[in-house]
Amino acid sequence: MPNTVTDETPADETPAGETAAGEGAPPTAEDRHRRRRPGGSGSPGLREGPGTRRWRGRPGWSSWPDWSGRLAVVWSALYGAAALYWAFGGDGFPYERVHEDRSSGSILEPSRAEVVAPALSVFCALGVVVGLLMLRRAGTGRVRRVLLAYGWTAGIALALLIPDYSLLGLLVFSPVLLVFAFTGVPGPQEMGDILYWHRGNLLIVFVGGLLWAAATLAYQRRTAGRCVYCGRAPHGPGGRTDIAGLREWGRRAVLVAVVSTLPYDITRIAWYFDQPLGITEEFLREMRETPGMLEIGLALGVASTLGSLMMHGLVARWGEVWPRWVWWKKGRTIHPATAVVPAALVAVVLIPAGLMAARGFEPASWGIVGPAILWMVWGVALGVATCLYYLRRRGACRRCGRG
Repeated sequence: MPNTVTDETPADETPAGETAAGEGAPPTAEDRHRRRRPGGSGSPGLREGPGTRRWRGRPGWSSWPDWSGRLAVVWSALYGAAALYWAFGGDGFPYERVHEDRSSGSILEPSRAEVVAPALSVFCALGVVVGLLMLRRAGTGRVRRVLLAYGWTAGIALALLIPDYSLLGLLVFSPVLLVFAFTGVPGPQEMGDILYWHRGNLLIVFVGGLLWAAATLAYQRRTAGRCVYCGRAPHGPGGRTDIAGLREWGRRAVLVAVVSTLPYDITRIAWYFDQPLGITEEFLREMRETPGMLEIGLALGVASTLGSLMMHGLVARWGEVWPRWVWWKKGRTIHPATAVVPAALVAVVLIPAGLMAARGFEPASWGIVGPAILWMVWGVALGVATCLYYLRRRGACRRCGRG
């Protein structure tokens, strides 16, 4: 029997407030009234069929298994068409050698369009085929393994290997950039000097990687007979979640993440106080003579330190219940997504930034990019801590009822 998505409520579970009845029993008047009420068991989202109850949640982020695969196919088709255009001599190839002010640190730059663009078009064409097969839930055995191998390779390459530090920079400076969009960039620069095409292309590639990772995860769960939303198996191991164990491993992951930030924080703070830690005297003099350079470095070091402090929320009580200093929400339970989404995003963008630093490392000036290599460790450790936080906080699945 072919594998199917397991997003159905188990037949032995009865929604709260309903009276258990035999299969096929006619609904009572009270049941019909409840289904007409907004938010009742018969509200939009819970449709009943013969003998089963299937959740059809409202479209949104929670429905990512449904739309991620389609968007991954669309992304591959559009980017593949653009790559084909570049392969035939079209303008705008985003990995060619350009002026340093318009370049990026991508692993594909600089490269020749006649070599890389055809490879990208073939890669994206394969993505369209693989994505359509995933949407049809096709593939068993070796074919399934091939589809999963392509999907995870695409997700990792597009989200982690091809991008550079630009994603991290845009994330850190996003509040300032939002202000600049209305006020303009101070000094002789313009927004085009910050958000140029080579950098914007990497953002597009990164989004494609996230789509492919989500689509592949959904396909893997579907074809394994697991709940596509939470990943739980129909007959998985029972018992309560080991909250204490997850918290302990989370503390270890947070400790590794915090330690990995210290070299970057210490060097930037030292430069501000005129200590050439890991750099030459000449380079420190150049930064001192460049207006705002040392101040930006100090701000980044302080921001990194504050980020390491915020990570403690993944293992502390104030990461589950709003603390007193958030007076408008104090005492309320924090929704897991409030911590999981930003932490996961930071973890993902740290890894390509660390890989870029590793490619540009020079022992003579280790303080410039050397500490940033540890961003890979930071990203992985933060990702692990975020996953453990999610497993500890998640309750019963709203789609399959397991948990």
